[in-house]
Amino acid sequence: MTRRPTGPEADAEFGPRTQLPTPPLWMRWLPVLFVAGVLLLEPVTPVDWPVSFALIAVPLLAAFANRPVIVAGATVAAVVLEGVLAGTPCCAGRSVGYLWDRHYVASYICTALVGALGTILAAHRIRRERTLADVRFVADIAQRVLLRPVPHRIGTLCLDSLYLSAAAEARIGGDLYEAVPTTYGVRLLIGDVRGKGLLAVETAASLLGAFREAAHDEPDLPTLVDRVETSISRRADQLGGTETTERFITAVFAEIPATDLVVRVVNCGHPPPVLIRPGQVRELDQGRSGPPLNLGMLVGELYHVDTYPLRPGDQLLLYTDGVTETRDASGAFYPLLDRLRSWGPLPPRELLDRLHHDLLAYSHKGLQDDTAALSVWLLADEPAEPEEPPPPCMS
Repeated sequence: MTRRPTGPEADAEFGPRTQLPTPPLWMRWLPVLFVAGVLLLEPVTPVDWPVSFALIAVPLLAAFANRPVIVAGATVAAVVLEGVLAGTPCCAGRSVGYLWDRHYVASYICTALVGALGTILAAHRIRRERTLADVRFVADIAQRVLLRPVPHRIGTLCLDSLYLSAAAEARIGGDLYEAVPTTYGVRLLIGDVRGKGLLAVETAASLLGAFREAAHDEPDLPTLVDRVETSISRRADQLGGTETTERFITAVFAEIPATDLVVRVVNCGHPPPVLIRPGQVRELDQGRSGPPLNLGMLVGELYHVDTYPLRPGDQLLLYTDGVTETRDASGAFYPLLDRLRSWGPLPPRELLDRLHHDLLAYSHKGLQDDTAALSVWLLADEPAEPEEPPPPCMS
């Protein structure tokens, strides 16, 4: 198996390796607390009820959250402590030592065997945790390749992105976003692949690759969408299977030219973008949404471009249906527009952070679908000169 390179050069290239999870402090000290309880009970229990036999559980308690060497040490300590308690007269009427009594000898042997088992279990747990850390690291790298961070500043535009996975351990899925600066302006994409799993991830990767390439070549949005759809359809045919015609993607393509204060939008069966400006929050939707990608060739419809004026200070929010389909305990859908009106204009990062926390609170941390969002803020100032640092995109 190919392992990730280590060292400062590897960390500089790939980022620091995912660290093993650190158990809570109480969990690591649980064997000590258990031994303390046994020592408190031993003097006050009858001689026929030797509480010290419970020390056989110490190695397993240590294996639950400690390294193998600590488990081995806890095993030795437990056997020694059993012998001390067996050979020491106590206030419960024990007048002679029981150090080599057959029951206590059996307890020593069982504790040693359980300790060996606990040491093996701890080593196995460490290996599994390292494997999981490596898998998470690979998933993080895959996400950086598939959903790489958008540029935070392009001319007079500030941008930021959000991705929330409905699966606790998942890093990537079928929701996607991208922002590409081109000679035609900044071109944006938000999309949602039908389905889940590796097939959705592969389809998302194909769509992003086609968009990143075609965005620099095609002069207008309809041609760009047609080229992307051709690539997606070709890839779906190559993959084959019974779901070829069902492998579709809802998406929004947007373009903000560098010379005009407008945004051009082509909607492919996706929730429309939201325009946020002081005193106004509305959806950019003229009711001319086209079919999802990979279905346009089947239905033969053209993709329409809708143009909307922009003002300095305006903000666009592009999102997937994981936002508006989030439900609360009563089953009510998330009121996105009402929330945006109550928050008012916010810088992209602050807006997405608030949206993130609000979605988790609204669903009681029970998100049922992946969620992606892309925020674009048109600054009120002119583009900065090359030698001057750009103004911050945060309030």
